[in-house]
Amino acid sequence: MAAVLYLVATPIGNPEDITLRAVRALQEADLLVCEEQKEGMRLLRHLGIDKPVELLNEHNEAAATPAILQQLIDGKSVALFSDAGTPVFSDPGRLLVERAARRNIRVVPIPGASSLLPALTASGFPINRFVFHGFLSPKRNRRIVELQQLRSETRTVVLMDTPYRLLALLRDIGDVLGDRRRMCVAFDLTLPSEEIVHGTARELLLHFSRSERKGEFVVVLEGTGGTEGRPQGRF
Repeated sequence: MAAVLYLVATPIGNPEDITLRAVRALQEADLLVCEEQKEGMRLLRHLGIDKPVELLNEHNEAAATPAILQQLIDGKSVALFSDAGTPVFSDPGRLLVERAARRNIRVVPIPGASSLLPALTASGFPINRFVFHGFLSPKRNRRIVELQQLRSETRTVVLMDTPYRLLALLRDIGDVLGDRRRMCVAFDLTLPSEEIVHGTARELLLHFSRSERKGEFVVVLEGTGGTEGRPQGRF
């Protein structure tokens, strides 16, 4: 393989979601780079790939990027993969991609599993135009301000957060956006525990408070352009 940076999408839960092209890139790349050692090696063992990995994550991105870039400059092929989903998308790696592109090193994204599009398509909301806001602030005061900024957004809005903050996020959404705004929570996508629930913030808070489940989730909010004339509650 010539000097190329592969961005390899990996399963977000169900290991069967790996693509044949992703497997081949991981098998043939000169250097494998992952976010966390434990998760990266777990995937490679599942695929029967016995290779060492280097780490690139939020803690070492600035320090690790130059060394990985040098491997590309030297003509090596590098496969960057995240713990789950698409690398660089809400994950480290943007700095490496930027510097590789500046040196005219070929960057090849290998698409695959993602939580964003499945959540959007299952929401039932308009997705011809949408806003990916990503992770809100972990600090409640700042999170409230960010939600206030989204209050009049006419497009469908996608939010993410850490598994243990679902209930707090639902409470804040209800407080700021009120109980007329419809929303969807896509919980544990692709796993046997997958659950996609529609309703208002109050209804979803009640639902998930009863189960006290913790796992990966995506929240999809209907934009204000889709609320007029709509019935309230579940759909």
